[in-house]
Amino acid sequence: MKKQKELRQFRETIKKGDKIITIGGIHGKVADVKDTTVVIEIADKVRLTVEKSAVINDPSAMLK
Repeated sequence: MKKQKELRQFRETIKKGDKIITIGGIHGKVADVKDTTVVIEIADKVRLTVEKSAVINDPSAMLK
């Protein structure tokens, strides 16, 4: 329950420049945030649009 609440809060506070990991294991940097989607840059000028629900974590949280 606590982890679900933290994940929901993380997804709501995603902002441009954050580093994230998707459910599929794709690591990227947030380039744009919309209502239900996030555009992530995975390489120079390579961008993907993913649903916010597909974002599971930020890499820095995994180091804690």
